[in-house]
Amino acid sequence: MSDAPGLRYAIAIDTGGTFTDVTLLDRDSGQSWTAKTPSTPDDPSRGFMTGIGLAVEQAGISPADLGQVFHGTTVATNLILESKGAEAGLLTTAGFRHVLEIGRQEIPRRANLFSWIKPTRPVPADRIFEVTERTAADGSILTPLDPETVRLAARELKHRGITAIAVCFLHSFANPAHEQQARDLILAEHPDALVSISSDVLPLVREYERSMATVLNVYVMPAVSRYVARLEERLAEEKVTAPLLIMKSNGGVVSAPEVRTAPAYTALSGPAAGVVGAGFVGESAGFKNVIGIDIGGTSADISMIKDGQFRLSESGQIGEWPLALPMIDINTVGTGGGSIASLTATGALTVGPRSAGAHPGPACYGQGGERATVTDAHLVLGRLPPSLLGGSMSLDVSAARAAVERDVARPLGLSIEDAAKGILAISNNDMVGAIRVISVERGEDPREFALIPFGGAGPLHGSEMARLLGMKTIVVPPSPGVLSAIGLVVSTLRADYAQTCVEAPPYDCARIADAFDHLDREAVAWFARENAPADAHRKSRSASLRYRHQGFELTVDWPEGPVTEASAAEAVERFHNLHEQLYTFAQRDTVVEIVNLRVSAACDLARPRLVERQTGGSLAEALVDRHPVWFDEGPVPTPIYERNRLSAGVRIEGPAILTQLDATTVILPGETAKVDRYGNLIVTAA
Repeated sequence: MSDAPGLRYAIAIDTGGTFTDVTLLDRDSGQSWTAKTPSTPDDPSRGFMTGIGLAVEQAGISPADLGQVFHGTTVATNLILESKGAEAGLLTTAGFRHVLEIGRQEIPRRANLFSWIKPTRPVPADRIFEVTERTAADGSILTPLDPETVRLAARELKHRGITAIAVCFLHSFANPAHEQQARDLILAEHPDALVSISSDVLPLVREYERSMATVLNVYVMPAVSRYVARLEERLAEEKVTAPLLIMKSNGGVVSAPEVRTAPAYTALSGPAAGVVGAGFVGESAGFKNVIGIDIGGTSADISMIKDGQFRLSESGQIGEWPLALPMIDINTVGTGGGSIASLTATGALTVGPRSAGAHPGPACYGQGGERATVTDAHLVLGRLPPSLLGGSMSLDVSAARAAVERDVARPLGLSIEDAAKGILAISNNDMVGAIRVISVERGEDPREFALIPFGGAGPLHGSEMARLLGMKTIVVPPSPGVLSAIGLVVSTLRADYAQTCVEAPPYDCARIADAFDHLDREAVAWFARENAPADAHRKSRSASLRYRHQGFELTVDWPEGPVTEASAAEAVERFHNLHEQLYTFAQRDTVVEIVNLRVSAACDLARPRLVERQTGGSLAEALVDRHPVWFDEGPVPTPIYERNRLSAGVRIEGPAILTQLDATTVILPGETAKVDRYGNLIVTAA
C-alpha cells in the first residue's frame, strides 16, 4: 500500500452480471463520480477498464492519479455456479476416496424428495488418489506418510495434463505436517502444478466441507490468477501504480497476491461489497438496524445488519456446494431485472431463475432478447423511463409490450398491464420470502428494521416489498445502482483465521489461550504482508460452540482479555442466549462444547467525508414529466422527478417516479418521502 501515489483518489469497480458499476471518490473534498457500463462476460477486464476510463474522464484526472483501486468480482462465483473451473485432482487419506461423493445426507430444501439427484462433483472419483498416511484427531501420527503414493499420484496427474491439485488429509487441521510434505513432493514431480492444501484453506473439523473448500479453491485458482494478472497488466498500461484491493466474502478487502493463493475467499465478493455499502448508508441515515436487498440483473442478494454490524456465516453455500469459509450471511434468490417470465406446463406463471442477462438482455433493450422479463414489466407499467444510463441507452416500449403480451397476457387471457403486474407480484413475493429467511428464520422481526433497496432494480421494488412485510421505512441511497462500488470504497482490510480446538468442561484454558495466540500470530503476519498501518490494527476473537451431541455450532464473540474460566463461562452464556433467540429455547443444564476458535484481523482505511446536500430548492424544480403509471388502483397520473435536482429537506407525496443515472425509484400512492442532508431518500409507508 505504501507504493500508492497518494490516497486522495480512490476508485471502486464492481463487476456484475449485467453492468459494471464504478465510483470514484475524492477523499479530500468528499466529491464522488459514478459510472455504469455494460459488463463484458467474455473478458471482464475490458468492462473494468472501460468503467475506470468513464469515471476519471468525469473527474478530470488521469488514471495515474488514482491512489487505491478496489474491486468486487464475480469471476470465482461464476466459475463455481457454471461448473467452468479447471480440471482438478484430489489427494486424500487412504479409505476416503469417496468423501466428495458421499457428502451429506441432506436434500436441498426446495428439491423434490423423490426425484433429487446428486449433482456431479467438481472432482470425479477417477481423479481422486488415496495416499497412505493417517493422523489422529489430537494431531499424533498413526501412519507415517508414504512418499511414493504421493509421487505416483503427481505423475499420473501430470500425465493427464491436470495442473490444479487439492490435498486434504484426515485430521490435518490438528497437524498439517503430512499435507505440507505432500505439497512439496507434488511440486517436485509436477513443477507446473497449482497446489492447495486444506490446512491452509480451511483448518477446521468436518472432512467433507474441508475437502470441498480445498477443491473449490484450486478449481477456480487458474482462472482467477489469470484474471487478476490481466487486471494488473491493464492497470500498468494506464500507468496506475495504486494497489489493487479485492473484496472477499467476509466484507473486507485484501491485496491481489492474497487472492491468487486463496481465490475461494472471493466467492461472494460482489454481494459482500453491497452489504458493506448498505451498512454505510444506514449509518449515514441514522439507522443501525437495516435489511439490505441488492437487486441486479439476475438475482437479489439479501442481508441483515443489526446494531451496525453484519453477520458472518461459516456454513455458506455457492450453488450446489457448501463453502465453509467466513462470508457475510447473504441469502440469494434468482430474481432480478432480467429474470424471464414463463408459464409452466400446468399454466402457472413463474419468474426466474433464468435470466436474459446482459446479452441479449430484456426485450426492451433491443439487443435480440425476445422473452418477457421483470424489466419489460416495469416499462409496460410506466415505472421505467424510456431510456437508461443518462439517456445513453434507449428502451423499446413496443418490444416490451409485445413480449409480455405473447408470453403471459395472451396465454392467461389477461390485459398486458395485468400480466405485467402479475410478473412483478410474483417476483416481489419471491424476494419477500428470501427476506423472511434472513430475518424471521434468524429470530428477527423485519418490521423493526429499515429496508435499503439498491442495485439497478432495487428501488423499483423496495416500496412494494416493504408493504408486503409490514416495514415502515425504506432508505434509498443517493446512488443505489452503484452502492456495491461505494461499499468497496468504504471497506476495511480484513482477514479471518480459525482453528479447531474441541474442549468440554472443565475447559483447558491454557490450551484455548495457546490456540488463540497462534491465530493472533497469523493475523500479525498478515498485517505485515498488507503493509497495514500499526495504529489502525484491530483484532477480535470468537468461538463456535454447541450442545453435546449437536451436529452444528453457533458462533459468539469471545470476551476480551486473558482466557480464564470466567471468560469461557461468559462465552457459554452468550451461546445460550443466541440459541434461545434462534430456536426459542436454551439447555443450560446441558454440556456445552467449544469446537472452533477464530480471530478476525481488520485495518481501517481512510473513510470518505460525507458531503451534505444543498437546501432551499423546491420540488417543482426537479419535475421533468408527468404520465400515467399503473399501480394496484389502475393508471394514476404520476409526476416524474430528476432525483439529482432534489434539495435536502424536500418532501414528496406519492405516487412519484424518481429517475437518475444508475436507478429508478418508485414511490407508491400514500407514501411520503423526504431527502435527508446526505441525499438519502427516506420513504415512509402509508
